[in-house]
Amino acid sequence: MTPLSALHLIWGLWGASWLVAGLWTARTVARSTLRGTRSTLAIVFLGFFGLFGEPPGHIASLWRTPGLLGWAMVALATAGFLFAWWARLHLGRLWSGGVVRREAHRLVDSGPYRIVRHPIYTGLIAAAAALAAVKASPLAIGGALCVGLGFALKARVEERFLAAELGAPAYAAYRARVPMLVPHPFGGKRRIEPDD
Repeated sequence: MTPLSALHLIWGLWGASWLVAGLWTARTVARSTLRGTRSTLAIVFLGFFGLFGEPPGHIASLWRTPGLLGWAMVALATAGFLFAWWARLHLGRLWSGGVVRREAHRLVDSGPYRIVRHPIYTGLIAAAAALAAVKASPLAIGGALCVGLGFALKARVEERFLAAELGAPAYAAYRARVPMLVPHPFGGKRRIEPDD
């Protein structure tokens, strides 16, 4: 097995398990009407097309990924998926693929949500970057960038919605102490974001 085939395998396992887990959610009581919700998902799906749209064996690589680095990227992707799954399990029935408020929704700031406000996105961005590094093609690199951009934009839309639904002061306090996507090294203070 090569690092690339291992990455495709773990992406496939994650995708299948995530679809099944999508059945485990509480009832939706409010849905976002904020502009940008659909366009952020379109950017993410465009990114996934970039990551997976090239037929195997037809990849025009910009560099050759050494075996050890390739397996390190497999480890990074695995860690990203485990982080995303930890967050999914921690949210339980409050999870949603869309921008919604679930029945009995509350601000979750424990578990992986103490580390970053959007740990599922952090894990998937890491896995996308790992796959792009191994594929080393312009399309895959562009795909990983789109995945990162799409999830960052979707996180902002979600945060505006959740602040309105769950209380702006509580969400502002959470934002002040926990970074959005990139954990602080050694638990340092986060910098103020442009729209704070």
